[in-house]
Amino acid sequence: MKTRLIEKTPSAYDYPLLIKQLLLTSPVHQADQEIVHRESRRYTYRQFQARVKRLASGLRAIGLEAGDMVAVLDWDSHRYLECYFGVPGLGAVLHTVNVRLSQEQVLYTLRHAEDAAVIVHEEFLPLVEAVQSKLPSVKKWILIRESDRDIKSSVPFHAEYEELLALGDEDYSFPDFDENSQATLSYTTGTTGEPKGVCFSHRQIVLHTLGLAAAFGAMAGQGRFRSDDVYMPLTPMFHVHAWGLPFLATMLGVKQVYPGRYDPEIILNLLIKEKVTFSHCVPTVLSLLLNSPVINEVNLSGWKVVVGGDALPRGLAKAALDLGLDVYSAYGLSETCPLLTTALLNREDLDADREHQLDRRIKTGLAAPLVDLQIRDNLDRPLPYDGRCCGEIVARAPWAALGYHKNQIQSEDLWRGGYLHTGDAACVESGGCFQITDRIKPVIKTGGEWISFLELEALISRHPAVAEVAVVGVPDEKWGERPLALVVPATGRIEDFPAEEVKSFLLKFVEEGVISKYALPDRILAVDHLPKTSVGKINKKVIREKIKV
Repeated sequence: MKTRLIEKTPSAYDYPLLIKQLLLTSPVHQADQEIVHRESRRYTYRQFQARVKRLASGLRAIGLEAGDMVAVLDWDSHRYLECYFGVPGLGAVLHTVNVRLSQEQVLYTLRHAEDAAVIVHEEFLPLVEAVQSKLPSVKKWILIRESDRDIKSSVPFHAEYEELLALGDEDYSFPDFDENSQATLSYTTGTTGEPKGVCFSHRQIVLHTLGLAAAFGAMAGQGRFRSDDVYMPLTPMFHVHAWGLPFLATMLGVKQVYPGRYDPEIILNLLIKEKVTFSHCVPTVLSLLLNSPVINEVNLSGWKVVVGGDALPRGLAKAALDLGLDVYSAYGLSETCPLLTTALLNREDLDADREHQLDRRIKTGLAAPLVDLQIRDNLDRPLPYDGRCCGEIVARAPWAALGYHKNQIQSEDLWRGGYLHTGDAACVESGGCFQITDRIKPVIKTGGEWISFLELEALISRHPAVAEVAVVGVPDEKWGERPLALVVPATGRIEDFPAEEVKSFLLKFVEEGVISKYALPDRILAVDHLPKTSVGKINKKVIREKIKV
């Protein structure tokens, strides 16, 4: 197809979409707004901007160059936010290290990334001391010190973080370069195989930030994120840039609150003291907060919470709404930066009754602006949006990762047929609302029926005796596979869990035609906890290994 190109005047500035451009707004509109880290740090956006420039120029002063990988091991903090901008602003690549991985996996990601520098919080010294000899690419070690204790380490630190900033220049001018230059690297926390490196460019992160602004700020309805909000992320900053919201918060100049290492009491104290209005987290973190012994002493009304990473259980959503939270789902992957959908309510939903609203809030939701979503069958053919046909969600978005770091085979598989394959199965209503039913692999087929783990878990979670639930398939001589439900009791007392009562509770959904009779678990086992991945998702691989599935 022939197209006409715009003729460019020789003197015109060819504006690159770089992360540094996200810093242009806040000093104009919100220079005196605050950024807070626990009780230890409170400063303005004007001071933040100066520190970001000092970080970038300080890294340059100790020999870091554009293209170098810079790893960060820290809890959620103002420092991490500075690294979000200072490291890519230099032209280097920010490697956000998942500190909750095993030592072997952390070593794998550092070696695979070939980091040139590592910025590490003192709390993770034992970890880096154990692996440093196996990291020949690392030339500079930077220590983050928060305590007053005397630190002696075998790691040859070049400087402490604040000393590094002291080397820098607050008037440093960020360079221009190609907007397609790599800005970040993070590793997936999949439960099979080695972690996979996911890369994003400056252009992708800027466009994702604008997509977030449109998805969460432009549409009429509830749950909005605007410049007058107070933002506290409860998704780790090492996990897909804390879902990208810190970039948006900084662009808007909103007050930001960083809780450090997650502690329910500290989070709730910050929530009240700093008047937090907007957060995001996985269901596990929300459940942990709502089960805090002091939760009934706290006024949570007006707190907007986006839940992703796993399906939002209906029971958890109801408990949150009962406490005054404005809670709803969003969906995406590490490979999609991560925004794909949101379950925000429209005006029609807001006019409906509470039960309807609850059902809408826990759905996967509508595609975000600029996101092209489809469901396809196993022959890669598009399926209709009729609420019945289920297929794999495939996606295109301007911020979707183009592949995995140094992994061409899996990159090709990710993008087969020209769409990014999510591995999630869903059906779509005629109005375009997606509802994930399960992962493509593994799946259960029993009694001639496909069983959705997620649907069964959602129904079981409605019972008041259930705090958490995971459903897996177990081998069965007659049926091939049968569902097994593992439940954490709401009371915490395994011996008192009413398993037969929960089975009877599920039976009514069979009678109503919501689920097939084959979906009823033969066994519902009470357990004291469910194993989780490093980002708080229920780890079904570990569950299957423990029950030898």
